[in-house]
Parts: sequence; C-alpha cells; structure tokens
Amino acid sequence: MLQKLIGSSIVFATLLFTANVQANEEAEKLAQQNVCTACHGIDNKIVGPAYKDVAAKYADDPEALAKVKQSIKNGGKGKWGQIPMPAQPQLSDEQVTLLAEWILGMK
Repeated sequence: MLQKLIGSSIVFATLLFTANVQANEEAEKLAQQNVCTACHGIDNKIVGPAYKDVAAKYADDPEALAKVKQSIKNGGKGKWGQIPMPAQPQLSDEQVTLLAEWILGMK
C-alpha cells in the first residue's frame, strides 16, 4: 500500500512539474510575441524593470497578482520611472494572468 501511495505521489509531482514547465514556456513565448521582452529582461532592466525586480517588489504584497495584471492590461507610468508602459488590451484575461503569475514567480 505504501509503495502505491509513494508511486502515485511521484506521478502527481511529475505531472505538476511538467504543467509548470509548460506554463512557463507558454508565458515566455507570449511575452516575446507581444514585445514585452523589448523593454523587460528577466534579470536585467532594459527600458522597464527586470521581471525579477518586479517579483521582488511585490513579494510581500497580497494584491500583487491584481496589481501586475492591471499594469499589463492597462499600462502605466510612474511606478518604475517616467517612461510609460503601453497597455496590452489585445491579451485575454487568461493570458494576462499567465504572464503575471510567470513574472511574480521569478523570486
């Protein structure tokens, strides 16, 4: 019985890991397709902040996901300097959530 439980746990963990890798790959592709990476690097500031800096800024904020989704969907100015971030209204709510979760996961 214990071996079945351990085996099931390993399969479940493998499925979760695979799903996470696929979501990260999809989010990164989405960021590239929508030219997010022209202004944001993962580790380095380009025009806008590095994604890891965004994740660090919001690490302890319970409203982080909502705030980052808002910035992606509607753009913004003044949070990271005076250069405005353009809105991304063409993205679906699901795509915005995927990108925001990906960015915030870069701790």
